[in-house]
Amino acid sequence: MKVVLNSFRGLYSDSPRTLFEALRARGDAHDYVWLASPDRVADFPADVATVPFAGPEARAALESADVVVSNDHLGFDWDKSPGTTYLQTWHGTPLKRIHNDVMWAPEGRLAYLDLDIARWDALLSPNPVSTPLFRRAFGFTGPVHETGYPRNDVLSSPDRDRLRAEVRAQLGIADGTTAVLYAPTWRDDTVFTEGVPDHEFPLDLDDFARGLGEDHVLLLRVHQMVSNRLELPAGSAVRDVSAYPDIRYLFLAADVLITDYSSAMFDFAVTGRPIIHFTYDLEYFQNTLRGFYFDLAEAAPGPLLGTSDEVLAAIAELSRQPWERTPRYLQFQETYCSLEDGHATDRVLELFFPRDAAGAPDAPRTSAND
Repeated sequence: MKVVLNSFRGLYSDSPRTLFEALRARGDAHDYVWLASPDRVADFPADVATVPFAGPEARAALESADVVVSNDHLGFDWDKSPGTTYLQTWHGTPLKRIHNDVMWAPEGRLAYLDLDIARWDALLSPNPVSTPLFRRAFGFTGPVHETGYPRNDVLSSPDRDRLRAEVRAQLGIADGTTAVLYAPTWRDDTVFTEGVPDHEFPLDLDDFARGLGEDHVLLLRVHQMVSNRLELPAGSAVRDVSAYPDIRYLFLAADVLITDYSSAMFDFAVTGRPIIHFTYDLEYFQNTLRGFYFDLAEAAPGPLLGTSDEVLAAIAELSRQPWERTPRYLQFQETYCSLEDGHATDRVLELFFPRDAAGAPDAPRTSAND
């Protein structure tokens, strides 16, 4: 069986990576091909077949696939074969409105992405809240499977403490140092509007990093939509981890998350560690630019803060007393993380890569209950 995988237009990451590694670990000798961004090929295992994302080889691979696994739109032209199963894992619980529900999008963009949605045979959902939102936003009428996200299994793994230590050592984070992960989302207007900067920050990152103190390190992870547009000056106090292959390992390494409206909050909440929201443009983002599916001020697992000084003060407060999850944090976990129990991968494999009675790989299927 030929399995073609893609994550974020050619990265080795996320739920497709988790499923691939699980299949190989259990010995399923399928013919695997990854779509790879040319500048990120080195992130893939040396023995993995890759083809350049969106090129003619990618199209040929997809058109000859038995199974396609992707966590994002395959936004280029290819013809899906009748016998191909296309599993769309998607990549986050939506706070921000997506696809047909957005307030604004470049002309023609949504119609073009609809061509890819029409190819999907099944879609994964991380929780019961997301399922109806996905159906409405994507106009998808096929099976939606509430499995949790395979990518998040590592956050509940028995090996999580060992992996945390390994990642921190790899990043050069000393014992006793508090790792602060800043992972903001992208802004549609700066990415898609001509004549404005592709990306900008609302604060001086170096000043912010120095304000944390010597016993803290600021890890900066910008969204993959703008990760190739970030330029930090030489000698910056900020540790740029935007090119780190897979953010879930950064979640393990971090002690606190600063974000705004990113779906990273839902994944990081699995760790039970503190989350701070730097929401300097909340009114504009919520009411004009993108729109939300729920009131962040009511549901957020951490405080919503409008200035960098407020964020620094909140982090300093975390250093003064042990962190305990608040009732609102616990409610957030119950609502959005109930399926993130470390076994999402097992559920997805059973659905799409089952084994027969003799233990051999069986044909994929998509028709289980929603």
